[in-house]
Amino acid sequence: MKDKQKKPDAKINDERAGILHPEQPLDEDNRDTALRPRSLAEFMGQAAMKENLSVFIRAAKERGESLDHLFLTGPPGLGKTTLAQVVAHELRADFRVTSAPALEKPKDLAGLLTTLTEKTVFFIDEIHRLKPAIEEMLYIAMEDYELDWIIGQGPSARSIRIPIQPFTLVGATTKAGNVSSPLISRFGITCRFSFYEQADMEAIVRRSAGILNIAIESDAAALLARSARGTPRVVNRLLRRVRDFAQVLPAGTAAGGSQLITTEIVAESLSRLEIDSLGLEKYDREILKLIINRYGGGPVGAETLAISIGESVDTLEDYYEPYLIQAGLIQRTPRGRMVTALAYEYLGVKPLNPRSEAGGLFAD
Repeated sequence: MKDKQKKPDAKINDERAGILHPEQPLDEDNRDTALRPRSLAEFMGQAAMKENLSVFIRAAKERGESLDHLFLTGPPGLGKTTLAQVVAHELRADFRVTSAPALEKPKDLAGLLTTLTEKTVFFIDEIHRLKPAIEEMLYIAMEDYELDWIIGQGPSARSIRIPIQPFTLVGATTKAGNVSSPLISRFGITCRFSFYEQADMEAIVRRSAGILNIAIESDAAALLARSARGTPRVVNRLLRRVRDFAQVLPAGTAAGGSQLITTEIVAESLSRLEIDSLGLEKYDREILKLIINRYGGGPVGAETLAISIGESVDTLEDYYEPYLIQAGLIQRTPRGRMVTALAYEYLGVKPLNPRSEAGGLFAD
């Protein structure tokens, strides 16, 4: 009877510690969790990466070994955390989550690693922010599955090796260039995420709409997918907001009284959210106009541009710039950021002579 009473408590403690067991169902009350795929078959897009990863997972399972350490890099919102959970589910292994800023001292990492079960998938988000002392401890853990620990102080101090269970480290970052070379070299598998294609984005919209139990027209799904910056996190967020408009606006109710997302509803929703068909938001357009009007089309430094729009440099470089560069609207040069000819065409203005003393391009 005592053992039966301890199990629920142990499960609660695991949930508080961020451990997910393979047999544990996802919390369907959490909307973000409910929309996340749980298997590679459900994971949309990134086809080449998925094919290779499926081979590595199958080989590791057949050998009865833990999967080699996995390094995930790419812009935010493309599915790095989701893929880590998918890998754990495919391996039928426990999933343990933390982030680099939460690991302040080596003992924090040691406490986590010594409690891992065999073949656990250990996910570290923002791994580029690991402190040097913690990173060096991680080297030995990744290679030898041991911890190098110092006992005592002064002349009586000695180093001991503490064995830990074989595990799979999954490190995710949006800034691969900030991760040290010794750490990157210890990952056996590297997956680079790219922005999603239109067809994959439409498939994500249809899948998410099915999970949310709402109907959506094909053209509406295509429009929503085009407006989501090639990012699943953005398209799921937009879908939930469009669902709100469809629920409230009269045009969102079908003849049978069921909820229906039409092209008109999507267009109206995007207009109210100030998002255009290219996926640009208000701040994206403000950045383009600012570079053209105030800085003559560029070049302008990242810090100057960030101050001008009232955002941090990290926000500018991590959130706004990647898609603007991907869309071909701005480019990075050694002297700073510059808008492209496509940006002028997109905004409907003509480039002026860079040496012109005239006012801004949008002046009367």
